This record gives sequence, C-alpha cells and structure tokens, in this order.
Amino acid sequence: MEPCRRVRVAKCQMLATSFFVLLLGSAMAATAALSYFGPHFAVIGHVSADRRTYEAVHHWAFFAGIVLAALLTLGAVLSAAATVRGAGGLMAAAFLSFALVFCALAQAAFWRLHNPTQVEDAALDAYDRAYDQVVRSASGTGRQELVAMQDTFWCCGKSSPLGLLGGSEADLCQGEEATRQDCLQGIQSFLRVHGNIVSTLISLGLAFTAYAMLLSSFIWFTIRSGRYSVSQRARSHPPQEPRVYRCIQEGSRSPRRPSKADAPKGRLSPSRCSGQLLLPRDTHPPAHGSGDATVCTRM
Repeated sequence: MEPCRRVRVAKCQMLATSFFVLLLGSAMAATAALSYFGPHFAVIGHVSADRRTYEAVHHWAFFAGIVLAALLTLGAVLSAAATVRGAGGLMAAAFLSFALVFCALAQAAFWRLHNPTQVEDAALDAYDRAYDQVVRSASGTGRQELVAMQDTFWCCGKSSPLGLLGGSEADLCQGEEATRQDCLQGIQSFLRVHGNIVSTLISLGLAFTAYAMLLSSFIWFTIRSGRYSVSQRARSHPPQEPRVYRCIQEGSRSPRRPSKADAPKGRLSPSRCSGQLLLPRDTHPPAHGSGDATVCTRM
C-alpha cells in the first residue's frame, strides 16, 4: 500500500474510532447516572450498616464514571478535529486523554478480575442484617427500610434452609408479596446484570482506547513529518480554477484586441472569452512575437 493511501486509511479509521468512542462515553455516562440516581443502590445504602462509607464509595464511583465519560468524549472530539484539520497539538491532546482513560480502565478491570463478587456480597450482607433485625426485633425497627428494599427489587423475604418460616417472617410476605421471588436471588441477579454491563463497557473502553492511541500516534508522526499533511498536499496540488474564470483572466491580460486590418488575413475568430463573433482563424500560426494572436482556453 502506498504511503499516502495508508495515511488516508488511518484517518478514516480514526474518524470511525472517534465516533464509537463518543458513543461509548455516552453509554458510560448513562450507566453512571442510572447507578447513582436509580432506586436500587439508594435503598441498599439505607439498610447498610456503615451508611457513610457506602455513600462515600457510591459518590466516588459516580464521579469516576462521569470523569471517564468526559475524557472519552474529549478525546473523540479532539482526535476528529485533529484528523480533519491536520493539527498535531490537538492530536497530542487526544492521545493524552485516551492514555488517561486506558490507565483508569485497566485498574478497574484488574479490580473486577480479583473481586468479582465484592459488590454482591456487600449488598446481600446488608439485606441479611436488615432482615434479621426486623425479624428479631419486637418493635419492628427498620421494617420500613426493609419493605422499601423488597418493593424496589420486587422480592420478599428469603427462603429458610428448613423450609419453615416463623411468625415474624410470615408476616413480612402476605398476599401478593408471597408470590415474589426470594430477595437474595433477586438482589444477586440484578447486581450480576449490572456487573456484566460494567465489565462490557470496561472491555470495550480498553479496546477502543488502545486502538485510538495507536492511530493517533501514527497520524501525529505523519503530521510532524510534514510529508502527508493537509497543507502540504494543498500546496503540491493547488485547486484548479474554473475554465470560464481562466478565460476571463487570459483575455484581460492581452490589452491589444484584433484590428480591422487583420480581418482580411483571416486572423479574426469567434472568441468565447470576449464574447465577440470574429472570423475563423487562419490555419497557419502567426509569427513568433507578433502579439496578434488571441489567447483563450477551451471550456
């Protein structure tokens, strides 16, 4: 493949990658917003034993997701603008944005790999603690928070190992609530789906940012070398002027118009530049330096 064609292909791939990175940033921002403002994680925080620690971690996860989405969006916009305009500074800034996101996503992927069920275990422990507190407490302390959590996850209670429920446990699930699924299974299934979505976004982010860094570095080197930049190609291949404009220009450069004395010799010809109807030209070219010939570019 020729070098110029290779650069064109890299630029097209950079534009396509920027578009997909922009979509990925939007999806990451939407996931972070739903996790933060959604009711599921909010009710888990209400029944958590250490509520302050849970809220701090929840806030940190939300802001980390928003920052990563903003960096992805910034990198996509800068890389697209640098590709179109041939700006090396913008491409370097885009490479830096992609590198920051790649490092953060690599750390998140490492944490997900070594702690795949940490979030699920913390949520299940919080529900177990709230459930046992309501069942064992005669005053029903924390019953409102537990009912709100069960309504949010559309579940009720938890199955007993022996299949027998006490009076307090049976009171929690009556009527239509008794047909709901077990809360431990409902919470676990929801968190697994959410975890799979997060893992998919992390994997796509690592793949797209790594490929975007390769393309941005290649295009940056081509811009710095100046061999295939947009400005140099414009200088080496200037845009051609329209033929009508060339006709007008060349007609204005010849101040002398054909005189009547030249008419018998057959030198007058129809000119498209001046718009006048003249006699046909003589087949023999005029002598060099006579200055009697009218210059015109064919349209």
